[in-house]
Amino acid sequence: MPVAKPESSDSRVIAHVDMDCFYVQVEQRKQPQLRGLPTAVVQYNEWKGGALIAVSYEARKFGVKRSMRGEEAKEVCPQVQLVQVPVARGKADLSGYRNAGSEVVSILARRGRCERASIDEVYLDLTDAAEMMLADNPPQGMETIDEEALKSHILGLNNEDGSDVKENVRKWIHRHNADHRDKLLACGILIVAELRMQVLKETEFTCSAGIAHNKMLAKLASGMNKPAQQTVVPFSSVKGLLDTLPIRKMKQLGGKLGISLQMDMGVNTVGDLLQFPEEKLQERYGINTGTWLWNIARGISGEEVEGRLLPKSHGSGKTFPGPRALKTVPAVQHWLNQLCEELSERLCSDLDQNKRIAHTLTLHARAYKSSDTDSQKKFPSKSCPLRYGTAKIQEDAFNLFQAGLREYIGFYGGKTQGSHCSGWGITSLSVSASKIVPIPSGTCSIAKYFQGQSTSHFSSMQSSDNLNTEATLSLPSGSI
Repeated sequence: MPVAKPESSDSRVIAHVDMDCFYVQVEQRKQPQLRGLPTAVVQYNEWKGGALIAVSYEARKFGVKRSMRGEEAKEVCPQVQLVQVPVARGKADLSGYRNAGSEVVSILARRGRCERASIDEVYLDLTDAAEMMLADNPPQGMETIDEEALKSHILGLNNEDGSDVKENVRKWIHRHNADHRDKLLACGILIVAELRMQVLKETEFTCSAGIAHNKMLAKLASGMNKPAQQTVVPFSSVKGLLDTLPIRKMKQLGGKLGISLQMDMGVNTVGDLLQFPEEKLQERYGINTGTWLWNIARGISGEEVEGRLLPKSHGSGKTFPGPRALKTVPAVQHWLNQLCEELSERLCSDLDQNKRIAHTLTLHARAYKSSDTDSQKKFPSKSCPLRYGTAKIQEDAFNLFQAGLREYIGFYGGKTQGSHCSGWGITSLSVSASKIVPIPSGTCSIAKYFQGQSTSHFSSMQSSDNLNTEATLSLPSGSI
C-alpha cells in the first residue's frame, strides 16, 4: 500500500469525474430515440442473451441490474431496450467508448492536471486553478453563482431546518470567514460545475463529480449523488463520512485485506480503524500497510494526480462463461490470435499518434479443472518482452499460455495430450501491453525496430520517423 506523505494534503483541490452510465450514453447519442427509455448495453452471446455491461437509471428503476444477462433483464423489464456492443473479431469492440471518453478528457484537461483512470472516470488536480480564482475573482465576492454550482451537495451542510438548499450552498460559497481550505473548495465547486456543463454542451454526456482535498475522498464522493450531480467533502466533514463507511467500500479493502480487518480485527467501518494505534496496525499488517490504514481512517492520502491523458497499458480480453469455456489448445490459440490482432492494432495506433512504445506483453487467464480439489488455485499470469508485429505477438502470447498451462496442470499432477485437454477449461483470456514509454526523438528511423513484421503494420509505422533506436525494445527468444 502507498504510504501517504506526512504533510497535510488538505490544501489541494481534487475532483473525481465519473461519467453516468457511460456506455448507455454513448449509444443514446448515436440513437437519440433511446433517451429516457429503460436501456441496457449488452455484450451479446448466445448464452442467455449476453452480459449487461451498463444499465440506464430508467432501467434500474424496474430492477434491471448489471449482474443480469439479457434474457433476465427482459423478464424483469419487458420494455428494456437492449443495445449490443459492437463486435470485431468475434468479441466486443470498445473503441467507440474509448474515443468518446477521450472527448471528455480533452475538455476536463483544460483546467488542471488530468489523470485518465479508466474509459469513464478521470481525476483532476484543480489546485492551481482554484488558487488563481481565489486571487483574481474569489467566490465570496461574486454577485451571481451558476445554477449548477448551487445544486452541489456539500457534506455537513445542514439542510434539515426547512431552509432553501440552494441558498444554503450560496451562503457556504460566499463565506468571508471560511478558512483557506474551504475557500479553495468553493472555487473547486464553481470550476467543476462549469466543466461538467461544458462536457454536456460539447459531447451531450452528463457526468457526476466528487470534490475534496485528495483523490481518495473525491472518489468516494463522486458516487454519492448521481446522475449529473456533484458532491463536496469539506475537511470538517471527513470524519463523519468515514465513521460509518463500510470497510469493504474503500478502494483496496474489498479483498483479502478487508476480510482480515473484519474477521481478525473486528473492523466493519473505516471509522472503526481509529481505535487502533499506528504501531498496532503496523505490527499486524506491516509498516507500509499499517501506516496506510492509519492514514485512511483519518482521510489522509498523499496520492498525486498523475497528469496522464493516455492509458498506462493496452489490453484485449474475452470471457467464455459456462458451456462456452475453451477446452482445447487449438480453441485457445484461435482466440489468442484474435485478441493479439486487436492489441497489435492499438499498439500501432498509439505509436503513430503518440510516439509511444510498449515493452512488456502479459497473458492472464481464468481456468477450472473438473477434478479440482482446491478451487482457489489460479491460472498463473505470464509475461515476456514485447515484440511488435501481429504474428510475433501471437506467437509470444501462445508460448506464454502454454507455459502457464503446464504450470497450472502441474499443480494437480495432470498431463496434456496433443491438442486435447485433461479436464481443464478456460473461462477468460486476456493479453495486455504495459511499460509504455515515449520514444525520445533521434536520428534513426523506427523502421529498424520492426524488420520482419507484416507489411500492413510496417507501413502504418513508417510515418513515425526520427525515433530513437536506442529505446531498448527487447526481443524475446521464444523462452518464457
